[in-house]
Amino acid sequence: MAPLPDYHPKQLSLGPLEAEILNIIWELGSATVKDVHDRILSDPNRELAYTSVTTVLRRLTEKGWLVCDKKGRAFYWRPLLTKQQAEVIKAHEQLQRFLAVGNPDVVAAFADSLDEADSEKIQAIAKRIQAARQAREEK
Repeated sequence: MAPLPDYHPKQLSLGPLEAEILNIIWELGSATVKDVHDRILSDPNRELAYTSVTTVLRRLTEKGWLVCDKKGRAFYWRPLLTKQQAEVIKAHEQLQRFLAVGNPDVVAAFADSLDEADSEKIQAIAKRIQAARQAREEK
């Protein structure tokens, strides 16, 4: 079970192009604007200006998803979180919003609408929560 990271981006919400570019950065580990632009243009049906990639990379940096390092004359962007850490943070935020509803009837209606596979997932999650609590108590 992956723990909730200590670091959180300033802004979690991402637009479609921001999410696509962040995924490219995760795949490459570190990349220049040209690296990202070339990757996007490798799809013959895509068009995107080089300056648009630069703008999105800067926006992702401002939102706290990336950091930019200068190496020689080139600028390299790298992620501040792994993809798995980002998924944990987003799942935690979604769970917190769901629990904030606080209305047992809404939660019960949600639980009632689950199919068997989803119910099994919920049961598996409950078992992991129980195991994590027991491990904390044993410390």
